[in-house]
Amino acid sequence: MTGTSETRRAGGRDRDAEGRARNARPRDGLGRPLPYGEAGVERAPEGVVRRPVRTVAEAQALLDAGRPFHAHEVFEDAWKSGPEEERGLWRGLAQLAVGLTHAARGNATGGARLLRRGAGAVEEWTATTGRPRPYDLDLAEVIRWARELAAVVESGDERVDAARESPRLRGGAG
Repeated sequence: MTGTSETRRAGGRDRDAEGRARNARPRDGLGRPLPYGEAGVERAPEGVVRRPVRTVAEAQALLDAGRPFHAHEVFEDAWKSGPEEERGLWRGLAQLAVGLTHAARGNATGGARLLRRGAGAVEEWTATTGRPRPYDLDLAEVIRWARELAAVVESGDERVDAARESPRLRGGAG
């Protein structure tokens, strides 16, 4: 959703066309809500069913642009719409994107925790399925990146630059 034209205000809350609560405030690149009327970044549409290769490409583009919160939404769509046996993979990748989001917002504790949790989920999925490179994802590299970034985030009190610290999902091929 990119604006209030797709939502309506009911009882002081934004609602989508089906009446579900849906925050229509514009958001910045890290997903933080901005005041109504301010210019925000375009939001990733929710509930989109994509092929896995498209999911990876869209998420990588968002990560490269310093928009890990929005990449998380793309991974979340794959997690919720994909085959049951892949949900752990997509959920773990979504957690990594949220961890980077928290780290970039200055939340070192939450960022490190989610980076480690996501790395663990991806590692567990890889071990369980025996698939270290599904959809050309370099999961070993992604896991290494997450754990190293978690240690960096915990060691300092500075926010990380989300674009500069974003992972290479395909091991440099992006």
